[in-house]
Amino acid sequence: MPRPVASCGSQLHLNASRFWILDFGLLDVEVNPMKRLMHSITMALLLSTLASNADAQGINRKETTIASQAQVINKKALTLEGARSVIAAAIAAAKQKNSPGGAIAVVDEGGNLIALERLDNTFGAAANVSIGKARTAAIFKHPTKFFEDAIKNGRTSLVAMPDFTPLQGGVLIEVDGQVIGAIGVSGASSAQQDEEIAIAGANGLNSSVGQR
Repeated sequence: MPRPVASCGSQLHLNASRFWILDFGLLDVEVNPMKRLMHSITMALLLSTLASNADAQGINRKETTIASQAQVINKKALTLEGARSVIAAAIAAAKQKNSPGGAIAVVDEGGNLIALERLDNTFGAAANVSIGKARTAAIFKHPTKFFEDAIKNGRTSLVAMPDFTPLQGGVLIEVDGQVIGAIGVSGASSAQQDEEIAIAGANGLNSSVGQR
């Protein structure tokens, strides 16, 4: 039987077990029940394969993301504004304690200087000593009193370490349990007062962060 040809519109012609679909004069596909079944199976397999590939790609992307996250971590960092808040709190404590002077240094987690202030009437060497205290506390992750006490108790070999100032007055600055820097104070009336002023400074940052 000759196939009909349509120039426009859709026509459906049935002949026994077969029919032809003519769509707008552009599509002329001969289909029978067996071919339709095979076509359905083929499409189902194709869709299943595509879905499996998409799932596999999603898993690979997820694994890559997890692997990347395992190689880096998010860390807080002390800013200049934060360092100034620490110094402001330390100065307030020094004035409250009637300290004769004081040099106040703030460093980041790696011991690098961020800010330094020296109160009036403070002896000149106090600036470098305060930086040394802050740096020692930061890079060793311990208050400097820890090292001074260790040396007093016989661990004298500690003094051989380079870039090390084991004098009371260096205190860690922490936020949410994470060390982000340290403060060192020198030039107050005593080593104990140096540390008290340093602690007040470190707590000053925690107070300002908590108010935000």
